Amino acid sequence: MKVSIRSKKKALKQILLLSICLIVAQNSFGQIAKAPERAEGEGPWNQLIIRGATMINGTLAPPQGPVDIVVENNVITDVRVVGYPGVPIDPKRRPVLKPGGKELDAEGMYILPGFVDTHAHIGGNSQGTTAEYVFKLWMGHGVTTIADPGCGNGLDWVLDEKKKSAANKITAPRIRAFTRFGANSSTTIATPEQAREWVRQNAKNGADGIKFFGSPPEIMQAALEENKKLGLRSKMHHSQTYVGGWNVLNSARAGLTSMEHWYGLPEALFDDRTVQNYSLDYNYQNEQDRFGEAGLLWEQAAKPYSKKWNEVMDELLSLDFSLSPTMVIYEANRDLDRARRAEWHEEYTLPTLWEFYSPSRQSHGSYWHYWGTEQEINWKKNYELWMTFLNEYKNRGGRVTVGTDAGFIYELYGFAYPREMELLREAGFHPLEVIKAATLNGAESLGMEDKIGTINVGKLADFVILEENPLENFKTLYGTGAIKLQEDNTVTRVGGVKYTIKDGIIYDAKKLLEDVREMVKKEKEKTNYKFLQPGIKG
Repeated sequence: MKVSIRSKKKALKQILLLSICLIVAQNSFGQIAKAPERAEGEGPWNQLIIRGATMINGTLAPPQGPVDIVVENNVITDVRVVGYPGVPIDPKRRPVLKPGGKELDAEGMYILPGFVDTHAHIGGNSQGTTAEYVFKLWMGHGVTTIADPGCGNGLDWVLDEKKKSAANKITAPRIRAFTRFGANSSTTIATPEQAREWVRQNAKNGADGIKFFGSPPEIMQAALEENKKLGLRSKMHHSQTYVGGWNVLNSARAGLTSMEHWYGLPEALFDDRTVQNYSLDYNYQNEQDRFGEAGLLWEQAAKPYSKKWNEVMDELLSLDFSLSPTMVIYEANRDLDRARRAEWHEEYTLPTLWEFYSPSRQSHGSYWHYWGTEQEINWKKNYELWMTFLNEYKNRGGRVTVGTDAGFIYELYGFAYPREMELLREAGFHPLEVIKAATLNGAESLGMEDKIGTINVGKLADFVILEENPLENFKTLYGTGAIKLQEDNTVTRVGGVKYTIKDGIIYDAKKLLEDVREMVKKEKEKTNYKFLQPGIKG
């Protein structure tokens, strides 16, 4: 019997994504092509002065400017207010450029700390992606730091890219590596001592932390306690296969530092049941069952501001627990057509990646068996309750970060980042609170707040510079910009990040995205691929 090419691709896709959920063997991502030697970016210089920008820091402070920012050997040494809006700047107020230094004229522009993506997978073979493709999409959107939750390309591979990025030998964000719990273990981790030993070895291997999905309570307790003892960070996607016995509260009490998505939180909020109200023909391996019914979960939890709801929130706050909601990755659940036909897919999504997204009964994240109005309405209600919790958590002093989980479910690397910011805005965050989530909160969640996250003396030179005010319209952060009607009645595109600065090196963000467009164009030309009805026959 002949096996079609499409069937082979779907089989590969199944191996890749089910590994993320701990359903299949380890390291199914396969190692993708590493980033080439850096050929982009100007610098670094012994001194860099960014002149005349309006600063939007990550501290909730309102915009302030014009400011001159001085960087010496990749460290901010001065942030100086040099005038007033609409008034010529007195040159005597400005810091002096040293011989061999570089000036960047940013007058009329906005400068922010570099963005942090707290949930960022670095592609995979089954997607047909390369590290260069993924990194340039992130850097083109101002993302200068990422946390790889799972190291699907292998810990050694990620640590090698991390080292090269730190030395600026490649064009890439700085990287934090979180190994999937149990990865590369020669046997199934079945005892607390085995869990502790794996955690100790993971630390020796150089990982920054661990990404959990779920294990029996005694295994989770031992692993999280040992990881905390070693001072490493941790993330968790609470798998439904374990959440009945171990929810978010259990994890946070044991030492988990960050929750990914929202699984495990509604279960911690149950007050009239102990288990999700699964339909009686539910099958976890049927992902329309899994994700369709997940859209009913928040309605089964305790109501907002009830005694149970407040008790859970208060305890998480007391434990300094971070939430990385990644709302963007599930947005297709409430509006599939919007996610599928986002305008950037045409020029920035590789044909292989588009195929990777397409419906499949075998592949994780491709659960569009017959997704319709009823599922979308359920998920819209789900988002309302989820957002209510996030906004109140923030209001009470809790840490919420910007993470995307892009590369799945029609969400593209880089482009998913401003969309997650828009969703936090929809949840009730003030635009300044969204910027804090994207910068300082992300840095704190990774234990890097002494180095990045705000524009302050002593921190590293990571910045995002753009010509439009992002507080007025987060759409100006998309690589495709925002549509604007000018005074002469002409329609133009404005926005997009102009410069991404990482470690004092200035990158032309739009040029990075142009490189990605060329990659996609060449791949399409090879097969005469067209985005008409991609992935659908008949």
